[in-house]
Amino acid sequence: MKGVVLAGGWGSRLYPLTRITNKHLLPVYDKPMIFYPIETLVRAGIHDIMIVTGGNNAGDFLRLLGNGRDFGLKHINYAYQDQAGGIAEALGLTANFVGGDRCVLALGDNILEEDISPFVDNFARQNAGARILLKEIPEREHLVHLGVAVLNGQRVVRIEEKPQEPQSSYAVTGVYMYDGSVFDIVQQLGPSARGELEISDVNNAYIERGLMQYDVLTGFWGDAGESVDHYLTVINYVAKHWPRETPADGAP
Repeated sequence: MKGVVLAGGWGSRLYPLTRITNKHLLPVYDKPMIFYPIETLVRAGIHDIMIVTGGNNAGDFLRLLGNGRDFGLKHINYAYQDQAGGIAEALGLTANFVGGDRCVLALGDNILEEDISPFVDNFARQNAGARILLKEIPEREHLVHLGVAVLNGQRVVRIEEKPQEPQSSYAVTGVYMYDGSVFDIVQQLGPSARGELEISDVNNAYIERGLMQYDVLTGFWGDAGESVDHYLTVINYVAKHWPRETPADGAP
């Protein structure tokens, strides 16, 4: 199974912090933001990973991450997104890398406390289709800025993007799991009103085919790129609750 981390975009919601750098290179307590989604994938047993980035700071990712030695990896693959064309467009750039395999896509600004290994195992047992991770968010004022799952029993029947009247309290987090047919779906998408290929449209295509399943996160989930306030919330949570790594002998 392949892993994909998306680290492009303009980071406009964190401006002016992102005036001269990519938001995924900003610190979240004691590590760059991009470290967290990579660690999430590696912890789930995924070691074949591609980073998709763009803009003027793409080379900084190579200098920071190299071939992935900090994560116990032998190699990291890279792809470049020419412009901010949406999450689905960025995913489409990984088609040759993923090939006919399955993939787990993680947004580079999403910080998950939970080990997603059990959910990846659930996905591996699916015959086909997609799997998303949901998180219960009680606050309506937060849900209206997120993708929200409309549920009917144990089924997801629709994903609504930034709904003014959320039909459930379950937000779609930035971890998505897809089989190889996802690239056929991406090729058939048209741009949304904001001119991008939307990942919600990909998910809704799987739902229409009856091929979407989900799990619910119980640990902390934060979108560090949602706003400066949420960025600060994520930093404070990580500082208080994340286990600290002990440096090896002789390390600074």
